[in-house]
Amino acid sequence: MDLFRDHMDKSRNWLPKDGTVNYYGKLFTTNEANHYLERLLNTIEWRNDEAVIFGKIIVTKRKVAWYGDEPFEYTYSNVTKHALPWTKELLELKAVIERETGETFNSCLLNLYHSGDEGMAWHSDGEKDLKKDGAIGSLSFGAERKFAFKHKETQEKISLVLEHGSLLIMKGTTQTFWLHRLPPTKLINKPRVNLTFRTIIK
Repeated sequence: MDLFRDHMDKSRNWLPKDGTVNYYGKLFTTNEANHYLERLLNTIEWRNDEAVIFGKIIVTKRKVAWYGDEPFEYTYSNVTKHALPWTKELLELKAVIERETGETFNSCLLNLYHSGDEGMAWHSDGEKDLKKDGAIGSLSFGAERKFAFKHKETQEKISLVLEHGSLLIMKGTTQTFWLHRLPPTKLINKPRVNLTFRTIIK
């Protein structure tokens, strides 16, 4: 089931059951989105991501960064990260999505995909450090990319295109019942920066 370019309604739940996903579309003008993309590319302390798989350290082409209210520990793929202090731009973006959604966040995991060759495999954000059933606010800047969901039991799939300067919210039981991924594509050679605002429970 593909939902490309469907009518924008931020109250609409894009999932048929077992969770809630709202797509807000573009929150910024093209000039504003271009400004934030440039600042994020040049001011964030990007690092290649690492994962421990079958006892071996795998280093990804994709780069990541982790920011928050305090030096939170966040562990996934058997690697622990410590949050850096917020930058000016991250605080601005956090304020925008909190005002837009009514949610609050205390941290942000950022991903830098240099081109369509880089993506993310099926996974759910169910780490024990995260607030149970809490909202995750996903801001996208740069290349438009397809984003897909797959139900863990029925294998039903839903997909949409995340636009430059757009916001997607995942909340409720979405992480319990659905996987999501960013499929790679040979058709895109521009970078994309994705910011996932989260709530860490100490």
